[in-house]
Amino acid sequence: MKNLKPSSILILTISLLTTGVFGISTAATQDEETVDFLFVQYAESVTLEDGKLTLMGIQPETLYFSDRPHRVVGRETTEKFVEYWWKKGEDSFANNPPNAVLAVMSEPVPLDLVVVLKEPVLEGDNLVYKVEVLDGPDSGEGKANALFIDVVGVRPGEVRQEVRQETRQEVRQTARRIDRRL
Repeated sequence: MKNLKPSSILILTISLLTTGVFGISTAATQDEETVDFLFVQYAESVTLEDGKLTLMGIQPETLYFSDRPHRVVGRETTEKFVEYWWKKGEDSFANNPPNAVLAVMSEPVPLDLVVVLKEPVLEGDNLVYKVEVLDGPDSGEGKANALFIDVVGVRPGEVRQEVRQETRQEVRQTARRIDRRL
């Protein structure tokens, strides 16, 4: 190991940790249940007009969480959330658009709106969805808001696989930066 660069040692360590050498399971079994994830997006203000919901000042991260017994919690960039929308699959958001509840802070009581979200487009710090209104007004605007997005089902092994792939990419990038400094 004397001849290995520090970045190579880092990559080797992460690879061992994420490939199951230390007892971490990496394969999803056929019987493994699906974990349902819900998503939450926050924005400074919102408008609804002509079937378009525009979240202005959207936060750069989208919160996700799962129900018990898994209780997985995390954050993903809103940009990656929009990219994920278009992934292929029978239960993808593109093929089976999710319901969502928009909660808008207003006086004297908060307002809510139930919609079907379609075709998201991230334009700077604005996120625009085409929507079908299921309950609530067809147009309006408001200030601080939270959008609670219905579930997408994922097998726990798939979550681990995606996290491992992203971790490996980040480790490789870090290793390259370390090598350049040495």
